[in-house]
Amino acid sequence: MSRPADDPTPSVGSTPADTTAPGGQEAPQTVYEMVGGHETFVRLTRLFYEGVAADPPLRDMYPEEDLGPAEERLRMFLEQFFGGPTTYSQLRGHPRLRMRHVDFAVTPTQRDRWLRHMLGAMEQLDLPEPAAGMMRSYFLRSAQAMVNTLEDPEATPESPPVRSSTEVPRPRLSVRRLED
Repeated sequence: MSRPADDPTPSVGSTPADTTAPGGQEAPQTVYEMVGGHETFVRLTRLFYEGVAADPPLRDMYPEEDLGPAEERLRMFLEQFFGGPTTYSQLRGHPRLRMRHVDFAVTPTQRDRWLRHMLGAMEQLDLPEPAAGMMRSYFLRSAQAMVNTLEDPEATPESPPVRSSTEVPRPRLSVRRLED
């Protein structure tokens, strides 16, 4: 459904042409704008997929021989999510992240590997705050939401979890017995 041309309501993810807010104040920038726009997201996804390509357990989750199409889809999605062009939805429809990943057994270990590469790519770009913090927060939440398999059938004592400076610590849960 299209809106009339004079409808002032922006679409989700769109950036208004006039950046003046009511009262003559400058409208807040989107994360997309704060980090440098399209070129930054091209670099972010390229660095991320370089890490994925060199990480066999994670690389095996991608059925395509060429990671280029996956890189492009992720870039378009991230640009749209963080306030840039809505190209992703125009070409692919609603993101439906969990639905698009349901065919893949995503374990906590794979989540951590994915986060290591994404947060590592962000570190290499040295993105400005507070935008970098907003992006990290989104990646942590969305990566957790993709986990759909709690058991990792390939984990053995000889293959400890991946550890890095960008790994996200998981909270330790303790169970206390209630006294009668």
